[in-house]
Amino acid sequence: MITLHPLSADTKERLQDAGLKPTEVTGLIATALAEDLGDGVDITSVATIPEGQTCAVNFGAREAGVVAGLPVAAAVVDMVCGPDGSFDYLAEDGDRVTAGTAVARVDAPTRAMLTAERTALNLLCHLSGIATLTRRWTDELIGTATSVRDTRKTLPGLRALQKYAVRCGGGTNHRMGLHDMALVKDNHVAAAGGIAAAYAALIGLEGTVPVEIEVDDLSSLRAAIDAGANEVLIDNFSTENMRAAVSLRDEIAPTVRIEASGGLTLGRAAEVATTGVDFIAVGELTHSARVLDLGLDWNTISAS
Repeated sequence: MITLHPLSADTKERLQDAGLKPTEVTGLIATALAEDLGDGVDITSVATIPEGQTCAVNFGAREAGVVAGLPVAAAVVDMVCGPDGSFDYLAEDGDRVTAGTAVARVDAPTRAMLTAERTALNLLCHLSGIATLTRRWTDELIGTATSVRDTRKTLPGLRALQKYAVRCGGGTNHRMGLHDMALVKDNHVAAAGGIAAAYAALIGLEGTVPVEIEVDDLSSLRAAIDAGANEVLIDNFSTENMRAAVSLRDEIAPTVRIEASGGLTLGRAAEVATTGVDFIAVGELTHSARVLDLGLDWNTISAS
């Protein structure tokens, strides 16, 4: 098994500035590398590449999109290549890129770079795909007061990174988990004996964490507002009923925020925004985004 190196000060700072915990990122990368290497080494690279050979490579976009995850890719290079590797940013997370755009340059020992390549690209392509899809949604909402918001439909271990990618695409994060926001969904309401009873049980949480209640019709919306909710999730409403929900909110409780969810598509984004809802909840941002095609392009190879 190869020796993993600590992060550079620059990479650690960039991860922290992105709202990511360096220890969580390095743990994820270590797991990914262990999956690739087992208890051994990169047998192909060790067999075919002279030990002292070095290289200069670019991470580059094969198609247009929004880049996200460059500090994560840099962390992979740091951990595998150590002080013999350098990662130079040619773009920043959140930048729109076109096919052929180089987003980063790496100088490193060739063996180590080949070992790091797939882990770095897997994360970079996945996060850039999320950012690209999110940007498509935010572009549809330009000129409105509506924001696109993510969900908890994320891959285990990747939630912080996936939600970071949503931010890179201009989206808004919903709760990180079950611990930082109370969201009373239909099953909670049924088990508690109704919206009023469910909300009453949460009154002690008000002021400590945000509280949101899911409703599926206008009468339930009124009940949630009357109970005191300050944020309501309207699920599977028609466009007409979304307008009615916003009108009711504006009439009786203008400060209540409304989030729309349930089978919403990119093609309907602008239409839904015209209803006046504050947020559109979109699970596909994280669970169905196609990767953005990025690859590794060789610049130079130097003998030992």
